[in-house]
Amino acid sequence: MLDLTKLARQMQGLSQHLSQEAVAGRQRLELAQQHLINAYERQHDLIELQEKWRDRILFANATPIEPLETRVDIPVPPKVHTVIATDGSQIAPSHHEIAYCYLLNIGRVVLHYGQNRHPLLDSLPEVFYRPEDLYVSRQWGIRTEEWMSFCRTSSETTVLAELACASKGEGPNLAMVDGSLVYWFLEQLPLDARDRILTPILQAWQQLREAGIPLMGYLSASRNVEGINFLRLMACPHTVPDCVSYCPNQLEKVPCKVFEPLRDTSLWSTQLQPGQRGPLWRSNARILEFYEGQNIYFCYVHVGTEIARIEVPAWVVENQAMFDEALGLMLAQVQKGYGYPVAIAEAHNQAVVRGGDKARFFAVLEKQMIKAGLKNVGTSYKEARKRGSIA
Repeated sequence: MLDLTKLARQMQGLSQHLSQEAVAGRQRLELAQQHLINAYERQHDLIELQEKWRDRILFANATPIEPLETRVDIPVPPKVHTVIATDGSQIAPSHHEIAYCYLLNIGRVVLHYGQNRHPLLDSLPEVFYRPEDLYVSRQWGIRTEEWMSFCRTSSETTVLAELACASKGEGPNLAMVDGSLVYWFLEQLPLDARDRILTPILQAWQQLREAGIPLMGYLSASRNVEGINFLRLMACPHTVPDCVSYCPNQLEKVPCKVFEPLRDTSLWSTQLQPGQRGPLWRSNARILEFYEGQNIYFCYVHVGTEIARIEVPAWVVENQAMFDEALGLMLAQVQKGYGYPVAIAEAHNQAVVRGGDKARFFAVLEKQMIKAGLKNVGTSYKEARKRGSIA
């Protein structure tokens, strides 16, 4: 139980700290704006430096493939179109439950506009209980709970591709996922583990590509700094951006970290008008080396309520008409969802496993175990005690 009286004593110090941070944040933002203006004329030179020294640069940075001063109005989408989205949730395994297993639940949404067709809103649950599912990750030193979340990401993409290809409607189509298409967590995985997750994802992308359905990752409240980090090349005091030689420890305060912890969205909120996108960037994340030539591109869009980061694979960017149309469909989704894409929000609502759902899941499991003749079926004393406090 939280003691609010004791907590209130700490609030004054917290508010003073936040006020100081707000002042410092405005100063960092003004500095970033000035560096952005200066980078307009030096963009070509900065990209050349970036490409030449990319193996010596130790911080994540992106490459602008359009002029930094680019501002594009998002087009109005056609009335007839289809939007597909998936999202996932799970019940994590616990030794205190009646059985050690986990469940993945993938929410599916297909919304047809201007076609007089019923929408699809449902979920696909799958329970994992076999030893090869529960313990396969331990050979790589990965906890089952972590492996479960990786598998969920892969399942979301696989289901999305199958659903989009089967539900292709009249007019343009758009397949959306919540979050990034750059799977940073794969960098730390061993090769075999990475292949188990990434291979089905790339296969699903190929299905969408062959069907001519654009894929888009939508990031709300993005914490990315790849664009800001490009401006660090301007702030570097050395003749060349050779981090390995000059600044090998990036965890320390290095000379070019003049914007930290400013995010890309903070900068672009001062540059874009509602309904506009900024320049297109190419991500240089190292994990993309394993994407079989599928680079990830992104841009920042003022969707009216916030600055959203929009990510698409290379084959979407290569088709300018498809890319522009996809952005229009995305913006319409945000407007229909009052600030967040309605298809992604509904996919989340279909996928989420609430407390009551979890209790019913284990109740059904308990009945099946008793029916199978198992005895002493029940939760651990610790779990039972936590659920029935006498305090």
